[in-house]
Amino acid sequence: MKTFVFQGDSITDVGRARDNDINIGLGYPFLFAAKMGRDYPEEYAYLNRGISGNRIVDLYARIKSDIINLKPDYLSILIGVNDVWHEFSRHNGVDAEKYEKIYSMLIEEVKQALPDIKIIIMEPFLLKGPATEENWDEFYSEIRKRAVAAKNIAEKYSLEFLPLQDKFFELSKNLPTTYWIRDGVHPTTYGHEFIARELINCFEKIK
Repeated sequence: MKTFVFQGDSITDVGRARDNDINIGLGYPFLFAAKMGRDYPEEYAYLNRGISGNRIVDLYARIKSDIINLKPDYLSILIGVNDVWHEFSRHNGVDAEKYEKIYSMLIEEVKQALPDIKIIIMEPFLLKGPATEENWDEFYSEIRKRAVAAKNIAEKYSLEFLPLQDKFFELSKNLPTTYWIRDGVHPTTYGHEFIARELINCFEKIK
């Protein structure tokens, strides 16, 4: 049985258990595993290691315990919104240059330790909502810098890249943004289902 690990922040965490691997939360990892488990029974195990509030530096700090030691065959990473958001709320963000540098270090070390691993880099995204509208122009501008960095890393290491920002904009053309992302950052159930579907499509290319 092959192992798929989901990594990220609260968008990945979504209430997952810390004391067992059965409860993987109620977000896109859960929906991904549900569909995959139906289509490929007993072929994959799913581990959610997303932690709410994490920035790229936090993810890098736990690279050994929450990625390398798990020896996954597949890894998806969605990280970047807190690197911007925490600068507004706590003056503790991670600038775009450092974000790309630390992200590159993480990928290099994971690939060195697990040379056969297949990695999907997911694009950080947001929409206008209660948590983002006050600083929207700067928030969006900074998120785009992280998105470009994430894509650069995927290209640099020949990894699969999953774009999400423009797709969420497209989804929101005829519906309120809060239908898909409740506060501008955290997806609703429908938003998570969309991410899960996109991730499955991406995964099918590399499995």
